[in-house]
Amino acid sequence: MIKPIGNEFMVQTRYKNMEQKDSERMVAQPSLQSAYDEKNKIIDLPMPEEIPPITIDFMALIELRSSIRDYQDEPISLLELSYLLWCTQGVKQILGNQATLRTVPSAGARHAFETYLLIHNVEGIKPGLYRFLAIEHKLIEVNLAEHVSAEITKACLGQNFIAKSAVTFLWGAQASRMKWRYGERGYRYLHLDAGHVCQNLYLSAQVVGCGVCAVAAFDDEQLNAVVGLDGEEQFIIYIAALGKR
Repeated sequence: MIKPIGNEFMVQTRYKNMEQKDSERMVAQPSLQSAYDEKNKIIDLPMPEEIPPITIDFMALIELRSSIRDYQDEPISLLELSYLLWCTQGVKQILGNQATLRTVPSAGARHAFETYLLIHNVEGIKPGLYRFLAIEHKLIEVNLAEHVSAEITKACLGQNFIAKSAVTFLWGAQASRMKWRYGERGYRYLHLDAGHVCQNLYLSAQVVGCGVCAVAAFDDEQLNAVVGLDGEEQFIIYIAALGKR
């Protein structure tokens, strides 16, 4: 009898079933950040040191955390977006070409995510699909076609609050970055890391008066195609819509 695929995944990614890893075979590790077309427009973001100090009641922050699907028709500022990106994928230190240390934990400091942003209502930014360049702390245009929002919303099974968000975060996993060190078990860690990142978004969003709703219900093939990922080594792993409460 064939075991259910979820159970089989857990069995096959146990340590006793692990194959030799690329790092052990002296295979060069993947780059710390995926390549991008420098011909596309790059947008400067306020740097983390420009973000004013914020005093918070941490217990209240935890207690008030909830998923919010209704947003005001009010833009978020570029400074607020920069703050949210810093809290979810901010690079604190670059260790040569070996690793980055960021504001969220990641197995082996692999940080295998690229952050894509479906922007609807951010001050000074045209609506469309962008990517966050974490090492440079900048945005780069990916697709500003009018239909991109409708296509992403459709791929998210028609959940309309995505189209009404100020910005929706789409985290794309670069599997080779994690597998290089952990082999097939790395797929477990990708999903764990996604939770760390999204929780940081939930908490930091409250500081700037925003609400968040995490989304795991989407058509993988459709969504990867819209974003421009191959669906094998690169794929969307988690999504979160955000807007002013």
